[in-house]
Amino acid sequence: MRYDVNLSLLFTELPLLERPAAARAAGFDAVELWWPFAVPVPSDHEIDALLRALDDAGVRLVGLNFDAGDMAAGDRGLLSRAAGSARFRANIDVTVGIAEVTGCRVLNALYGNRDRDLDIHAQEELAITNLGLAAEAALRCGATIVVEPLNSFENPHYPVVSSETALYIVDRVRDQAGVNNVALLADFYHLARMGEDPHTVIARHARRFGHVQIADAPGRGQPGTGTIPYDSVLDALDGAGYPGYVGLEYRPMGPSASSFTWLSTKERA
Repeated sequence: MRYDVNLSLLFTELPLLERPAAARAAGFDAVELWWPFAVPVPSDHEIDALLRALDDAGVRLVGLNFDAGDMAAGDRGLLSRAAGSARFRANIDVTVGIAEVTGCRVLNALYGNRDRDLDIHAQEELAITNLGLAAEAALRCGATIVVEPLNSFENPHYPVVSSETALYIVDRVRDQAGVNNVALLADFYHLARMGEDPHTVIARHARRFGHVQIADAPGRGQPGTGTIPYDSVLDALDGAGYPGYVGLEYRPMGPSASSFTWLSTKERA
């Protein structure tokens, strides 16, 4: 397996631009990020500073979220929300542009919380349209748009909380936009919190994974701090022929650099 470090949850004891080097020092050559800027269209200076930090550290960006709004305030995506749609559309070309420059080939588009100003079907139609626009733009650099189910315990207003619902959205986008670069983001932490067995998800849907992320449940710490049997889960993922990276998207129990003891050094790159 190939692993990458999510720099939005790990090494947060450091400023953002110092985290790529910290990941490299810990033995990783790939990283991923939630949208790291406060606005959907940041300045060239801000983007260049991030790209330079990645290059200087010698790490590859392999996953990037579109602008999802104010995550700390409870936002979980913009693309299905009437008030967030324009902001999401403004962010598409910027995000795809970063993917073009860095070689990043996985772009995560969080669906968004339930919008009480829209009928549920109208919200879904808006989501399908905007995901189609993102997928069409991503074709120019060969990137895949991934749809991620979250868990309702921490995200009570997020309507996509199962692998089946996410795959329903994926199929609708593929059919309506006529694209094939839309896939499931299988985050085993979120799925396990919702009662889905990771082994079953792998057996049923591994060929439809665009990306995988892991954390242990229920505390979202590193593997070994909860109840998910990651030794067998990762073996099953490998056995299913999953070709992509596994994103370490957990909140470390203790210093980030000390949270990788579950993973042998030779497996980090």
